[in-house]
Amino acid sequence: MKASRITALGLVAAAAAWILSGHFLPHETAESKASVRPNETAEKFFRVGVVDTSVVPHSNKLLLSGRTEADRKVMAVARTGGVLTELRVKRGSHVKKGDVIAVLSDEAREAQVTQAQALLEQRKIELDAKRRLIEMNAIPRLELSNLEAQHRAAQAALAAAEAERDRGIVRAPWSGVVTELPAEVGMSAFSFTGTGVAQIVALDPMLAVVEVSERRLAGIKVGDKAEVRLVNGQTAEGRIRFVSKSASQTTRTYRIEVELPNPDGAIPDGITAEVALPLAPVPATRVPRSALTFSSAGELGVRTVNGEGTVGFIPITVVQDEQGFMWVGGIANGARVIVQGQDFVREGQRVDAVTAPEQAAMR
Repeated sequence: MKASRITALGLVAAAAAWILSGHFLPHETAESKASVRPNETAEKFFRVGVVDTSVVPHSNKLLLSGRTEADRKVMAVARTGGVLTELRVKRGSHVKKGDVIAVLSDEAREAQVTQAQALLEQRKIELDAKRRLIEMNAIPRLELSNLEAQHRAAQAALAAAEAERDRGIVRAPWSGVVTELPAEVGMSAFSFTGTGVAQIVALDPMLAVVEVSERRLAGIKVGDKAEVRLVNGQTAEGRIRFVSKSASQTTRTYRIEVELPNPDGAIPDGITAEVALPLAPVPATRVPRSALTFSSAGELGVRTVNGEGTVGFIPITVVQDEQGFMWVGGIANGARVIVQGQDFVREGQRVDAVTAPEQAAMR
C-alpha cells in the first residue's frame, strides 16, 4: 500500500508541474508565428487575366437584305401593222444593239418605197433640166424655186416610205438577253401595232437594290464602295450609284442602288442579295466577345482593373458584332479589360491582374 501511495503522489505532482509550466514558461503567440512565417498568413487575391485596349476609328457596315435588278429592261414592240412572219430569237438568246428580233409582213411598204424613189428621180431630172434652161435664159428664174420645193417634197416622201418599211423590222434597242417572247409567228395584222414582241434585259451593269430606314440613312453617300453577297454564295463588289431623296409612301424607306459590273452575265436578275453598306467611322474598342458581362444592375459592359488592382465596371454600346470579337464604344483608351475570370469578381474587389495569353483572349 505504501508503494502505491507513493506512485499516486508522484503522478499528481507531475500533473501539477505540467499545468504550471504553461503559466511560467515562455510560449509562441500569434504575432510571433506571423513573424516567423509571414508568407503563410499574407492575404491572397483572386487572379484574373486582362488585356490592354485602345480606341481607334472603326468603320462599321450596315447589312441589308435586298435583290438584284437589271439596269435596263424593256419590251420591244411592233411599230406598225402586219403579220409576224419571222421570229429570229428565243428565250435566253443574247442579242446586240441593232440585231433583228422579228420581221412583219411587207404590206406593200416596199412598193411605196419604190414609188417614192421613182418620184424623186423624176423631180431631180426636171430640176436639172430647168436649171439648164434658166442658165440659157430660156425660162424665168422664178420657176426654180417651185421645182426645188417639189424635189424636197419627193425626198421627204421617200424618207417617210423608208421609215414605214423599217417599222416592219423589230430590232434590239441595246445589248442584252431575251427573257420573254409573248408574240408568236402568225400573229395577225392591223391590231399588232404596239404589241410586245420580246422582252430584253441588259445584265451589265447589274444593280443590287435595298431599302434603308430613315434612321440609318445618315453616312450613306453616292460613290462609296459596297459588298454584295448573293443567296447562291457568289460575291461581288460595286459602288453606290443612287441614294433616294424621297421616302416610299408605304414603307417610309429610301431606295439605294449599288452598281455591280457584270460583263459575263454571271449575276442573274431578281436574285436575293445581302448588301454591306459602309458607314462613317466611329471611335471604338476591339474586345473579345467572351469579355462582355452584366453588372449587378443588369447593364451590359466589361469589367476592368485599375492601377491599384481594384475591379470596376464600364457600360458599353455595341458598334459591330464580329465572329470572335466585338467593336464597342464607351471604353477609355488604355483601359485594362478583364477577359478571364470577369464573372467571378465584383466591383470594388481587389484582384491579382496578369496579362492574358493571346489565345485565351480570343476565346
